[in-house]
Amino acid sequence: MNMSDKSTSKKGGPSTVGKLYLLAYNTIQTVGWTYLLLQTLGYFLNRGRLDNYWEEIKWTVVIFQNAAILEVVHAAVGLVPSGVATTLAQVYSRVFLVIGALLATASAPRSPGLPLCILAWSITESIRYAYYALNLVKLVPRFLLVTRYSTFLALYPLGVTGELLCMYHALPEVAEKQLFSVSMPNAYNFLFSYYHFLIFYMFLYIPLFPVLFGHMMSQRRKMLGADPKKSR
Repeated sequence: MNMSDKSTSKKGGPSTVGKLYLLAYNTIQTVGWTYLLLQTLGYFLNRGRLDNYWEEIKWTVVIFQNAAILEVVHAAVGLVPSGVATTLAQVYSRVFLVIGALLATASAPRSPGLPLCILAWSITESIRYAYYALNLVKLVPRFLLVTRYSTFLALYPLGVTGELLCMYHALPEVAEKQLFSVSMPNAYNFLFSYYHFLIFYMFLYIPLFPVLFGHMMSQRRKMLGADPKKSR
């Protein structure tokens, strides 16, 4: 689940053009994820069925989640002070779920985990991108700062649970269809089982979740310290 942090201060900071670009990027992402949240709430309030939920939100998720790949680029070129490795790990987990499970199988989108992770993602990202956009113009209200560094306490575990459920429901279909797998013999003498890779990837959540959650807890202590001035 993506919780990458962009520090509010960087020596020198981005150029004016860079700031305008980041302002546009974060504003667009705020609108996109807020729209996804409204799509989700509207769909289920109108008694929409889980079977058709993915078709309702698919392109919104694909567009705005994959756009997060740009955050890795931002970190790599120094446009923002985020760590490249941490940002990559957090962005990759979601992009992999979208491409490697939700778009690749018919079973993952019907998992009860889908609304869980979409709800967690959309709330988190609406807040996060709004915070980033307002921070660029130094207009972050205190309540948004507190919300940005508090909601993850519940939403991060919820999102991770949803992601794992989606991958779990994809496993039988992946095994049956041998999706993305390479069997022997072949010209390259190479064997790959996507089914077993997916299981291995799911187990990686066990050591990685505490690390990424701990990173956010560290950021929370830093940003919501005793001195509000230091938090800004």
